[in-house]
Amino acid sequence: MRNWVKNENVQMTAIAFTTAVGAQFKINPFREDYFRIGLGVSILLFLLMIMPHLSYVKTGILTGIANLLFQSVDLINHVQTVSILESMRDNLGAGVYYVVFAYGLSKFKHRFHEMQPLLLGGLITCIDFSSNLVELLFRGMLSGTNIFYMKEWLYLLVVGGLRSYFVIGLYNSIAVRQMRLLHAEQEKRMEQMLSVNSGLYGEVFYLKKAMNTIEGITADSYDLYRDLREQDMNQYSQRTLGIAQQIHEVKKDSQRILAGLLKLYDNEKAVNMSLSEVLNFASKANRKYSEMLHKQVEIDIEQQYDCESPYYIPLLTVMNNLIANAVEAIEHDGTIRIRIYEQEENVHFVVMDSGKGVPEAKWDVIFEPGYTTKFNEVGIAATGIGLSHVRDIVQSLTGQITVESAPLGARGTTFRIAIPKMNLIKGADVDDTFYHDRG
Repeated sequence: MRNWVKNENVQMTAIAFTTAVGAQFKINPFREDYFRIGLGVSILLFLLMIMPHLSYVKTGILTGIANLLFQSVDLINHVQTVSILESMRDNLGAGVYYVVFAYGLSKFKHRFHEMQPLLLGGLITCIDFSSNLVELLFRGMLSGTNIFYMKEWLYLLVVGGLRSYFVIGLYNSIAVRQMRLLHAEQEKRMEQMLSVNSGLYGEVFYLKKAMNTIEGITADSYDLYRDLREQDMNQYSQRTLGIAQQIHEVKKDSQRILAGLLKLYDNEKAVNMSLSEVLNFASKANRKYSEMLHKQVEIDIEQQYDCESPYYIPLLTVMNNLIANAVEAIEHDGTIRIRIYEQEENVHFVVMDSGKGVPEAKWDVIFEPGYTTKFNEVGIAATGIGLSHVRDIVQSLTGQITVESAPLGARGTTFRIAIPKMNLIKGADVDDTFYHDRG
């Protein structure tokens, strides 16, 4: 059934039938009852614009034949003395109109999306008027009717313009709605992709740090092996050598995992993203997070500086961690204020919350790996690597991060980050997880 509906011949026949039926709803602009303007043209124009894959000329021919048959039968039913041949002769011009109209549209069918609506409407109006002119000339030759009335021609031009712009307006409104739906879907996919990349960035960042640690342990183990062998402690030296070899195997496995993760990123196709977009994605994701936790959290953004940066994934990782921590720090309802501004060649990121705050005595330890105040319902501590992620990523961009209590003795915590502006725009000369050291 679905394949039958997708058949182009069936679609063209359906358009012809629909247009012929719509043409029965008509008005007569001239004194004589031989020329009529109906809804058929508007229907044909709209359907052809939304189905550009069809052959316009074939559709026009089928529509002309269907319209000729419908109008001939209609004329016979109203005027009993008219024969079939006379009826078809009187309505042959209408069939010719649809063929000429469809042929004119076929010359511009692939440029509809490129043209401005006003220009497109004027072009279709000219095609419509020319088709009406051909129809009138054809009718004049067959019936000997005088068609040269300037007032009536002007009427046809006005009607053609109104009809064309109405259909184009309807078509554009549908196209705009489809574009909005497509944009919303793309934005949703972008949010999901950035969320995954942000989380993955932190894990890969620490995997590289772990590899550096493993490499140092391996070197120390070999040094210890040589020292033990020089002291004729062969039993211990062989055990040390075995441990060093096992650690080296762990390093090679980690390298293979890292290489597989980095293949997800194509540096040549990397694009920049503005700070405003990063904030938009981070705030939107954490608004949903607060709703999931059944909290009423208002996120206010004050942005006094904006730029595009190739390091949008690290920045998103930083902002996601800080805002998520702020959401978790708020018990039931509260406010998170985010501020970005430029000062002394640095870009400053400030995240303030109205949560329970961090005691000053713990300011020096909250960025250490393993520190956490979060426990699940059975008392198991969280991994506590969120703020250590933030600190190390900020430092990789040669930036600084500090923490302080909310101003004026209010509840809450304020995190301040300062990163050199040139490092955000052009990239810092550091070992970045996704953009350098791919070997």
